[in-house]
Amino acid sequence: MVTRLSQLFVRTLREDPSDAEVVSHRLLVRAGYIRRQAPGIFAWLPLGLKVRRKVENVIHEEMERAGAQQVHFPALLPREPYEATGRWTEYGDGIFRLKDRKDADYLLAPTHEEVFTLTVKDLYNSYKDLPLTIYQIQDKYRDEARPRAGLLRGREFSMKDAYSFDATDEGLAVSYQAQRDAYERIFTRLGLDYVIVSADAGAMGGSKSEEFLHPTPIGEDTFVQSASGYAANVEAYRTPTPDALPIDGQPAAVVFDSPNTPTIDTLVALANANHPRGDRPWAAADTLKNVVLALTHPDGSREIVAVGVPGDREVDMKRAEAAFSPAGVEAATEADFAKNKALVKGYIGPWSPKGAVLGAKGTAKVRFLVDPRVVDGTAWVTGANENEKHVFNLVAGRDFIADGIADIAEVRDGDPAPDGSGPIHSARGMEIGHVFQLGRKYAEALGLQVLDENGKLVTVTMGSYGIGVTRILAVIAETNNDDRGLIWPLEVAPFQVHVVATGKDDAALTLAEGLAAEFEIAHFEVVLDDRPKVSPGVKFGDAELIGVPLIVIAGRGAAEGVVEVWDRRTGERNEIPATEALTWLRGATGR
Repeated sequence: MVTRLSQLFVRTLREDPSDAEVVSHRLLVRAGYIRRQAPGIFAWLPLGLKVRRKVENVIHEEMERAGAQQVHFPALLPREPYEATGRWTEYGDGIFRLKDRKDADYLLAPTHEEVFTLTVKDLYNSYKDLPLTIYQIQDKYRDEARPRAGLLRGREFSMKDAYSFDATDEGLAVSYQAQRDAYERIFTRLGLDYVIVSADAGAMGGSKSEEFLHPTPIGEDTFVQSASGYAANVEAYRTPTPDALPIDGQPAAVVFDSPNTPTIDTLVALANANHPRGDRPWAAADTLKNVVLALTHPDGSREIVAVGVPGDREVDMKRAEAAFSPAGVEAATEADFAKNKALVKGYIGPWSPKGAVLGAKGTAKVRFLVDPRVVDGTAWVTGANENEKHVFNLVAGRDFIADGIADIAEVRDGDPAPDGSGPIHSARGMEIGHVFQLGRKYAEALGLQVLDENGKLVTVTMGSYGIGVTRILAVIAETNNDDRGLIWPLEVAPFQVHVVATGKDDAALTLAEGLAAEFEIAHFEVVLDDRPKVSPGVKFGDAELIGVPLIVIAGRGAAEGVVEVWDRRTGERNEIPATEALTWLRGATGR
């Protein structure tokens, strides 16, 4: 049956919603696809659901092609499975928690690894049952502190999450590749450009993690690439570690007065003015900046750590959050310094004339981590941990020993790719898919084992594969529009053709009705704008805003059997005999 715009539950808006930050948010609301209910929470209207289902259909088809079977789990889940894996605590304030009338704890699931794992444990016990890949398309809930950008970062969102179960690591590699290949087919069918980048596994855990990013200036993720194929999310970039240098023969550390040096620039200026070196001027890269951070662990405890980074680099807080996950990270406060009086703010260093200050052997009893470039034998200008004093020639491995590495400094264009493939450059992207080799983390926590071919119990190894369904819809809208409205790709458009009847006599409506019926018989999805007493300008404006890619207009030439055809994708508009409209439509859709 032809959908009539006069009966469709839709109202377009002429003005942008006041809270819209990005194009997709603005157009999806104005065109009547979604309506805001609360920050980060949206209702789906008929047009929006039609597009959403088409995105889901592409995913269903490719999941089935990859051998995955569909299931469906509830969004409301008990605390106990998440307690067993530690994620009830690890998620902190990031999830919605609630109690039932019996005071039992529940959550609105942010992700479903635990219940997938327990269901397979309940039903399968032999390697003969494996490999298995099951998936669902289900709403997820996360208590985003700052929901923004419409569907791109909401509190309620729909995801496709798939999980593979294998008895061996070799089997996991095969299952992982099958899902990875399916993702490439899905995004290609949806017309989305993507880059596959190495990613940080975060709270998910596992041995391998890759993100599918759609390059876009509004993307919330930064990724880096080399010309030779290396690509990684900036959080997953690993700074190449230089070779250690000889320590023997290095000059002794020397403390010098350094009044009025609150910044690295002032410190470098003082060093060059008062303590010039013979080979070249001192530079910010010669200094060691010791940044003090406060970590809030999932159990609520607070830990102060110091991180030494080259003075020409700033700390990237997103990289710090990934490095210290699941702990929260922030700059240390005045209250933190007040509790750690051994740290002389503004002049912090791992060593003082009295000996080690930071690290396991330090008097401050503060964990000390360093940038990967701070290798044994490197010499630094840094704080002497005394007011208005710094130290020259402080040598790593001789004068101070770090507790470990924290690769949290900013990444710059021109830095070397870790695989040796040359310098990197950065870009912005929006995550549209993520695949993980989880390994045995969840299976071990929840006791998922099967008998192998020798009758021995082995722990199952798992993969996890997510696609943000509603986010993808927004990304498609973000990519396919012009200054007049949406322009949906045929694969996901709510309708393939929009027939518009204009004019004051009955000829236009009669012709439009006939064409709409003809198109439907030919198996095209059709929406007919048959609204009476609505001006042609309003009808054209709505057609442009709603974004059906192909438009057929029965108007002033209707009496002569002429219609205007309009391909919104190319902008091409022509007048043709109405008898040729179906042929035009078939050509425009490749049918």
